[in-house]
Amino acid sequence: MSKKKNISQFRNIGIMAHIDAGKTTVTERILYYTGKSYKIGEVHDGEAVMDWMQDEQDRGITITSAVTTCEWNKSLIQIIDTPGHVDFTVEVERALRVLDGAIGVFCAVGGVEPQSETVWRQADRYSVPRMAFVNKMDRTGANFFDAVNSIKEKLGANPVILQLPMGAEDHFSGVIDLINMKQITWDDETKGAEYSKDDISPEYEKIAYQYRETLLEAISEVNDEIMEKYLSEEDIAIEEIIKAIRAATILRQIVPVFCGSALKNKGIQPLLDGIELYLPSPLDIPPIKGIHPDSGEELEFLPQKGGPLAALIFKVSMIEGRKLSFARIYSGKIEAGSDVFNPLLKKKEKLSRILKMHANKRERLKEASAGDIIGIVGLKDSGTGDTLCSQDNPVFLEKMEYEDPVISIAIEPKTHVDQEKLDSVLEKFTIEDPTLTVRKDDETGQTILSGMGELHLEIIISRMLKEFKTNVNVGNPQVVYREVLTCRAKGQAVFEREISGKMHFAGVNIQLKPLNRGDGITFKSEAGDDQIPEQYIPAIEKGIRESLEGGFLKGYPLVDVGIVIEGGGFDERSSELAFSVCASMACKDALENTTLALLEPIMAVEVFVPDAYMGDAISDLNARGGKVESINPKVGIQIVKAVVPLSKMFGYSTALRSASQGRGTFTMQFSRFDKV
Repeated sequence: MSKKKNISQFRNIGIMAHIDAGKTTVTERILYYTGKSYKIGEVHDGEAVMDWMQDEQDRGITITSAVTTCEWNKSLIQIIDTPGHVDFTVEVERALRVLDGAIGVFCAVGGVEPQSETVWRQADRYSVPRMAFVNKMDRTGANFFDAVNSIKEKLGANPVILQLPMGAEDHFSGVIDLINMKQITWDDETKGAEYSKDDISPEYEKIAYQYRETLLEAISEVNDEIMEKYLSEEDIAIEEIIKAIRAATILRQIVPVFCGSALKNKGIQPLLDGIELYLPSPLDIPPIKGIHPDSGEELEFLPQKGGPLAALIFKVSMIEGRKLSFARIYSGKIEAGSDVFNPLLKKKEKLSRILKMHANKRERLKEASAGDIIGIVGLKDSGTGDTLCSQDNPVFLEKMEYEDPVISIAIEPKTHVDQEKLDSVLEKFTIEDPTLTVRKDDETGQTILSGMGELHLEIIISRMLKEFKTNVNVGNPQVVYREVLTCRAKGQAVFEREISGKMHFAGVNIQLKPLNRGDGITFKSEAGDDQIPEQYIPAIEKGIRESLEGGFLKGYPLVDVGIVIEGGGFDERSSELAFSVCASMACKDALENTTLALLEPIMAVEVFVPDAYMGDAISDLNARGGKVESINPKVGIQIVKAVVPLSKMFGYSTALRSASQGRGTFTMQFSRFDKV
């Protein structure tokens, strides 16, 4: 790494797209042409530098965001390569939170695909300036203009074409640069490392001039100076065009569009030029805001090395059993071996090492400062979304919000050895991934793992086996029902028995009545002191509550019951034990004299589905016994709210994806219990 760059030369960018649009291949080429890799790693060979996890190589998809650093011309580019599968959108969310700019990679055949819509909207939420790269121009069915059109229609963006492809499919040979009016072709012998810029061939001249005119028109609409010159037909200098495109990109008024074929090594160097010319440095975006933990005052942090420290941990990885935290420094600097303050935990943490990341390889640094994205070793308790600052200038940077998990599986260890490992392995996964939750179900004794989708959980199980050598059996979690009374019931019992050489006696008469849904269990005694002395009432309540907990119909807990003690009997042989057992017997007697019903958990489900697939989505919900409560239209999408029994929701994420060609998403949370 050469000497430290000025912060104006930093480009902190993410590469985002739908699964299989070629994000990781684009990143691999960037690393090759900037000299970070000595050979090109291919996803389909399982050799991509950025997909270093075993599961990523086996499946040919990106699961975790990888961080890397490279240099191009005068710029230092820090890249986060993010996953494209819907189950891992939290990884994209975490990356977008700390990026200054992004490149959306689109397939020239598929255009805007479902997951690229999701990540694009996430980038909108964080106001991230973007460029677009239409990849796979060499593929059969590639259509550059259709892809650009879908960016406009499906994403509501304002794409501005800066390059035209020369040919398509097998005839794709290079690109035409509309700013410098040159054609660029790549040398296959050097794997695209060498390329030439020539005058535009006669067959492309007409379309090139036509689209340059469109380009100037688009920029003039967002830039008054260009507008004046354009209308008065003055010459506009190339430097002026570049400056205007940069300003409009940073303000998110336009999305510059590039094209190429990463796999065929064409189009990457001009894309790197575009990153340097058009995407913002940390100085070009609004300063990060935070809240003072004590006064609640809003604070702003400028990206300066000499300012107070403000850094955000956006990801935690457990690598070879050690905790590696990824952080973006917004202001100030940190040094290896120094202390930092975590205002959430109100404690100091020591940074034993600071690392410049290159996928899963790393380089040790003595210090890092504003603008850097780094790995930190040594933080014991700080987690994803936590702020690191100095004790003298404490601040909370905005926390990250996560969707709740939507799907669960039950797991149990196969052997005693696996049992010993399981808890620590699950703890590592939950530290890494805030969207994964683990709980023990006291009622069924199962360990329940909840995540963002079936693939998400499948990969967790696969990683347990491959990385941690932990075997588990996997099953559907049992749906836990409840039991309720359908009418009033009376019961009575007399307990008279010798226990451990001593006689015990008690008599209890009770009434149980059904209550409204959600009222819980109420208890009152109408028995006078002459029937049951005050000191025995708590023992009676305990006996009845324990009896209700065990259920009667199918062994599920009884809920929404009013308990009334109507009378009883006692003498000198009475004891707390006698009254507790007698109350339980009276409760059982009452339940035998009444009818019970089962309640099942009902979930509130919110389905986001494009207009074209709404009919299929609604009929699927109806088939699952769901009731649609409302349908709200948004731009190009319908939001369907429904209530559905939990028992019918297993496998729903897969069903929704196939019903909506992968474009539907949903959230689900517990609503209430209702009669089966």
